[in-house]
Amino acid sequence: MKKVIFVDRDGTIIREPSNEQVDSLEKLEFVPGAISALRSMADLDYEFALVTNQDGLGTPAFPEDSFHPAHDKMLRTLAGEDFRFDEQFIDRSFPEDNAPTRKPRTGMLGKYLDGSYDLAGSFVIGDRDSDRELAANLGCRFLWIDPAEEARSWRAAAEAVRCADRCAEIVRKTAETDIRVRLDLDGKGPSGIDTGLRFFDHMLDQLVHHGGLALEIRCQGDLDVDEHHTMEDVGIALGEAIARALGSKAGIARYGFSLPMDESSASVLIDFGGRCEFVWDVPFTREYVGDTPTEMFKHFFKSLSDAMKCNLHVQARGENNHHIAEGVFKAFARALRQATRRDPFNVQLPSSKGVL
Repeated sequence: MKKVIFVDRDGTIIREPSNEQVDSLEKLEFVPGAISALRSMADLDYEFALVTNQDGLGTPAFPEDSFHPAHDKMLRTLAGEDFRFDEQFIDRSFPEDNAPTRKPRTGMLGKYLDGSYDLAGSFVIGDRDSDRELAANLGCRFLWIDPAEEARSWRAAAEAVRCADRCAEIVRKTAETDIRVRLDLDGKGPSGIDTGLRFFDHMLDQLVHHGGLALEIRCQGDLDVDEHHTMEDVGIALGEAIARALGSKAGIARYGFSLPMDESSASVLIDFGGRCEFVWDVPFTREYVGDTPTEMFKHFFKSLSDAMKCNLHVQARGENNHHIAEGVFKAFARALRQATRRDPFNVQLPSSKGVL
């Protein structure tokens, strides 16, 4: 479903003068942090809507020709930083009119109420109680621009939006497995894993502890047949969740990691460049570790890398098969953490091609 960020204007993007009318170019002043924060969100998977009350716009007290020069310059300035609004909603009524279109009412925003938008995953950014109430009326999350700490508030708002964009839920049902995966790449939320294979669960737990993820996996598979379908399909569902949570991949580090595990060592090289290649060099000397077949680890990581649409090279050596497997999962967790790490204000794709 589509998501949208509703942004207030006066007091949020530009300073509001004492008479509450930005009716000349001399009064146009941007709130600190607003331009860079909006630019940092521009490449995310959201639509942007400007929603503002302009009391009496079009009346002799606030004529159109005094409004548009400053307003249009604000839009041109934002466009110069490669940020544009998809829609603009300007209510011209006075508070005493009780118009259904005036914030915090939603009369102007009917297009977002038709069921095609994920409003629970959307935001309102503003500086007033009316903006907070608008968020409640829409069922969106509210991000407050504190007049006393404008730049810090905008940084926090941008980070909240960018982190919220890194979540995914995958439900995969086949004749062989029934799987639900919930993932937050930034570690916000509960974690719990139950695939029916205890050693496999222990390995997947490493992604939580060493990858900084919040990860829930529930799988009911045909273990009465064997472990193959469970491990394969968990790899597919988890890979799809990671790919979806990464979204545009803007600002991610892209690459990463190696580590020792007691007498063993593991190296995992990962590249989220979009080209799929899988290399596995991990010799095991036991058929099983616990209740999990060692031959299935290769198939799990192959399914995972295909679904993530990444280049994944895994190499490990050691004497203890438990340590070898755990080293691989820990190294993968660290590689994933390093490769998906991002600076909220680094909006560039890590590619000379300009696309991943």
